[in-house]
Amino acid sequence: MSLINTAVIEFKNDAFHNGKFITVSNESLKGKWNVFIFMPAAFTFNCPTEVEDAADNYAEFQKAGAEVYIVTTDTHFSHKVWHETSPAVGKAKFPLIGDPTHRLTRGFDVHIEEEGLALRGTFIINPEGKIVTMEVHDNAIARDVKETLRKLKAAQYVAAHPGEVCPAKWNDGAKTLTPSLDLVGKI
Repeated sequence: MSLINTAVIEFKNDAFHNGKFITVSNESLKGKWNVFIFMPAAFTFNCPTEVEDAADNYAEFQKAGAEVYIVTTDTHFSHKVWHETSPAVGKAKFPLIGDPTHRLTRGFDVHIEEEGLALRGTFIINPEGKIVTMEVHDNAIARDVKETLRKLKAAQYVAAHPGEVCPAKWNDGAKTLTPSLDLVGKI
């Protein structure tokens, strides 16, 4: 079963954010756009490159009215040390959520049971707390957060413009489509 258009599970997890420990819950997500980026674990190889990519583009996410969350199966204590010791992760100004109980990784269907780690999963969550995009793939393949930003803007556009759709390679400001009988077989 797909998680698209389903509500985020109830959760309450600790995170490291801007030098402090905070609590993030499903209630924290409501009323704004959110991006959850699941990674296998702190102190790995590809993960810092993805955190750095998200950090380098964080201002664009904020400009779009979205919060970014990195989630691994580690604790928030591990994330504190990871943030302090990795130059790439140290750039992060967004919450690093710990999921040592694996509630989030299981709830977002990215948990690898035999390893106790997460797959690389990216989820965009609308202000109502529903998942509107998801991408999950093998841990050997790191992501490009600019594509996540493009998908966020497309999700925001169609939410604000019911009845329109964003075609392939759509970018903010580009032409959209309004599905109709007149378009069938003409594109």
